[in-house]
Amino acid sequence: MTNPVKGPAAYFPSIEKKYGRPVAEWKDLIRSSPLTRHMELVSWLKTEHGLGHGHANALVAHTLTEDRSG
Repeated sequence: MTNPVKGPAAYFPSIEKKYGRPVAEWKDLIRSSPLTRHMELVSWLKTEHGLGHGHANALVAHTLTEDRSG
């Protein structure tokens, strides 16, 4: 039996469904932004792309963590 996804990735299916873009596309967008700070990126996704706070926060948190560890 598989364990349920936890943390920011738990939001990914609903993000893809609600906004119609794959998570990989959102991550590429975050990485291509000149912004680097967590909350700046969250605010940018909210204002420029219409994401809700939780979804924007999950995408930024996961992307920045992935970039730091890889």
